[in-house]
This record gives sequence, structure tokens and C-alpha cells, in this order.
Amino acid sequence: MGFNCGIVGLPNVGKSTLFNALTATQAAQAANYPFCTIEPNVGRVAVPDPRLDRLAAIASSAKIVATQLEFVDIAGLVKGASKGEGLGNQFLGTIREVDAIAHVLRCFEDSDITHVSGTIDPIRDAEIVETELMLADLDSLEKRVPALEKRAKGGDKEAAAELPVAAKALAALRDGKPARAAELTADERPIFLRLQLITAKPMMYVLNVEEASAATGNAHSDRVARWASEKLAPSVVISAAIEAEVAQLPSDEQTEFLSSLGLAETGLARVVRAGYSLLDLVTFFTVGPKEAKAWTVRREARAPEAAGVIHTDFEKGFIRAETIAYDDYVSLNGEAGARDAGKLRLEGKDYVVRDGDVFHFRFNV
Repeated sequence: MGFNCGIVGLPNVGKSTLFNALTATQAAQAANYPFCTIEPNVGRVAVPDPRLDRLAAIASSAKIVATQLEFVDIAGLVKGASKGEGLGNQFLGTIREVDAIAHVLRCFEDSDITHVSGTIDPIRDAEIVETELMLADLDSLEKRVPALEKRAKGGDKEAAAELPVAAKALAALRDGKPARAAELTADERPIFLRLQLITAKPMMYVLNVEEASAATGNAHSDRVARWASEKLAPSVVISAAIEAEVAQLPSDEQTEFLSSLGLAETGLARVVRAGYSLLDLVTFFTVGPKEAKAWTVRREARAPEAAGVIHTDFEKGFIRAETIAYDDYVSLNGEAGARDAGKLRLEGKDYVVRDGDVFHFRFNV
């Protein structure tokens, strides 16, 4: 699968509680003291998609397999982490390996749960974490740019291509902005991604509120949502404590419990969907009597790459993709109806996958 989202934040903001609920386990120790998560915990969660159930019903599939995202619960960060304070080096090393960041912010008051800064101010907390991430990237680039300059002067073409991109990222960081704020051309973007900067990763904010505010949010979460919107970053309001309770209930009791709180679905469903969108992913389906299955590829992926998600041999020996749009599959009641109506298309290796495509791959190995 290969797509993962790191859960970050200051200690005691609800990261591990959220992770436990996401994965419906107690794999991460949730406790009222800093650094209770010493090693990064990893869990995979299903991406909610009602289209999959609809396709399975039409095809009378015996089994339904949702696409998944991986979430990584990362040890809490404190001010000074970029210089090794707390578990800074471990935190920064782990976060470099994820594809996107879910930043959990404490938006609730509770005198029984210690806050490392003594007061509740989620925007201040966000800025502490993001400053440390920017400082880590700044330190990294200030060490790398002189070496790139030396190699470029010596005729190294790779260094000559990387140098102006690194310089743009460095300028953004020196201006107090994350690396992702650098203005890049289409040709520069692949080079930029190879720099593996932490603040180049897309970020969303998870606003953790008390139970009474789970449906509507509160003054803290409202303020953060406006702030995040100005940064063009998505935000999701949840109550991690409620989500942890829901995760322990039998599935037939979850809907009733949520309804009693004024919630139509779990906050986790929104977090997972937001993470999926943040990573700029699309879903395609394979459907048959044995199983209906959802698969994930990055947006703009071509048909052979999608085939390779299922099996590397499919990509190597790709011939063509029999393709039906989701709406056509549903409105025409399945593959036979779509074929009869001329809505089953044969697409080649240059076809760009569209969200909701139903595929049957032809290949030769």
C-alpha cells in the first residue's frame, strides 16, 4: 500500500488516544505523562467508501475489501526538539519517513490532564511544533547547500539541478515559512520531493475537543479552523475520548451511540477521508463474484501503475484495462449492462486513472 500519515503533536494532546481509536486497539499506551509513546506505533485503517458496498451488492460479491491508509503514532514533540530536546532526534527521524502529517491539537480544558505549557492555546501549540520542524529543515539545508554548490561548480549535473530548488526551499524557511511554501515549477517539484524535507509534507489539523463539543466544536476549535483555512490546510473536529469509546462498542451499537451525541458518523471516518484527500489519492475498484475490492493510487497515475498496485506482474505485462466508470456500472446494473450499452472501454498504457474506475486488467507474463 505504501501511503502513511504520521500523527504528531505536543505531549498530552490526545495523539495516542486517537491512534488507539483509529486502529481499534490499545497498541499505543495512552497515559497522562509526556513521551508515553516511545516507539512509533503503526496501524492500518479502512477508508470509508459507500461506493464499494454498492458495487459489491450489484455484483453479489462474497467478500468486500476496503482500501487502507497507514497511520503512525509518533512520540510527542517539545520545544527544542530540533536541537535534540525530549525525544527530538527520534521524532524527527520518524516523521521524515511518513507521506503526510496529521497534527493533533488540544482544544479542550481539563485540569486533570497536564498541558506541557500550563495553558490551553492550540494555535500556540501548532506554532511550537511547526517551528521545530522548520528549524530542523533549515539546519539540514544550510548544511547541504554549500556541498551542492561545490559539486555544481565541479560539473555535477545532478547537484546543478538540485541547487536552485534547495535554494528556494531555504529562502522560504529563512522567511519563517514551511518548505512547501516555496514557489516551484512543474520540473522542479520532483527534485523538491527528493530533498525529503519535513515541512514539504502536506499537513492537516485534528482538533481534539471535549465530548460535549464533538458535534459542533467549541471556541478553541473554531479559532483554529479559521487559522488553518487561512493556511489552506484542512481541519477536522473530533473528540478522541468519544472515538475511543465508540471503537470498543459492537458495530450494531455504534450508530445509536453516535446519534445520541448528535453525530451522523465517527470523527475518525472524517479523519481518514481527510488523510486520503491530503495525500492526493484516488480509488479504483475490481469487482467480481468472489470479492469487490478498493485500491489506492496517486492522482494522475496511469493504468499500468494501477495494475502494478494489484501485482507487479500486472504492470510488467500490461496489455490493456477494461474500464467502466463507477456511475455507468451502477446505472447499468453491472458489467454486462455496461458492456451492452457500450460503456465498457478498452484503455491503454497512457490512460490516466479516474477516481471510481472499475477495472479488469489484461496482461501477459
